[in-house]
Amino acid sequence: MKFPFPPLDFPPPEEGAVFVRQGQWYVHDPFRRKNVRLTPEEWVRQHLARYLVAAGYPQGLIAVEKAINVGGRSQRFDLVVFDRRNRPFLLVECKRPEQKLTPETLNQAARYNTVLGAPYLMVSNGRKHYLCRVHPDGRTEFLQSLPRFE
Repeated sequence: MKFPFPPLDFPPPEEGAVFVRQGQWYVHDPFRRKNVRLTPEEWVRQHLARYLVAAGYPQGLIAVEKAINVGGRSQRFDLVVFDRRNRPFLLVECKRPEQKLTPETLNQAARYNTVLGAPYLMVSNGRKHYLCRVHPDGRTEFLQSLPRFE
């Protein structure tokens, strides 16, 4: 069975983490501690989560696909890194590799962030990435690299 997903700008899942079961691709997600169906968005999410760990973000402080209430509607964020005081530090919105990142993509992350209040936002399709800092006064500053986790 031919692998259906493209290479991305982040380290791939470790060998053996991606497998086929009953004709479907799966990946072992160490963050959720279970095997999940591998979709294009999940492919990006898994690469990015592993990249964050490699960049020094503690795996135990990364939440993957959790429900939040945004404007009375249940939504699911892709990734949130919490600081050591359990406050949201970085909110990440992942899109499938072929999806263009538009202002609406960043707006989606910003809507989720009205509930979470993370000082950093990132959107990525695995090939293109935007990272910004949200200042307390509401200003948004685009960054070139991830903030250090302390």
